[in-house]
Amino acid sequence: MLRRTYNWCIAAADKPYALWILAAVAFAESSFFPVPPDVMLLPMALARPQRAWLFATVCTIASVAGGVLGYAIGALLYDSVGQWLIHLYGLGDKVEAFRASYAHWGAWIIIGKGLTPIPYKLVTITSGFAGYDVWLFILCSIIARGGRFFIVAILLDRFGDAIRHEIEKRLGLWVSIGAAVIVLGFVIAFRLI
Repeated sequence: MLRRTYNWCIAAADKPYALWILAAVAFAESSFFPVPPDVMLLPMALARPQRAWLFATVCTIASVAGGVLGYAIGALLYDSVGQWLIHLYGLGDKVEAFRASYAHWGAWIIIGKGLTPIPYKLVTITSGFAGYDVWLFILCSIIARGGRFFIVAILLDRFGDAIRHEIEKRLGLWVSIGAAVIVLGFVIAFRLI
């Protein structure tokens, strides 16, 4: 099943709907979906390394747009939808501490957590809930998410063939490492927030 999913993502890179799927995943991940867009970005960029920059651009734009939705959830719907999402991830008792830290470290929190595997939706919802300046939030999101996705594009543009060979040779290992990084992101979020 793992190989089939990987092959589907590789094949999807050439399909006309590929950018739409990638954008949808990046958008959803920034506001409510638990799976990061890297799951699609990486295989698609491996299949078409010359389009890695385009894929990173689409991920960045869609992720920031999804972040604005997450911000709106936090600002406008925190008492209903926002709290439900935060409690779904088991972080309800830590939101106040996270919110208080915005007064002092807001931009660094957004940029730092946007570059890491820590679930970005937690940052977007809490940014809205904390009343962080929306324009500064958008600017920090562009820096953080663009940095994250363009690092992938740079690496795949430069070392794409070697990386693809290594991933295909040890797909199970790399997927396990990726899953561990995602889980680690949630664990770090539980501890830091």
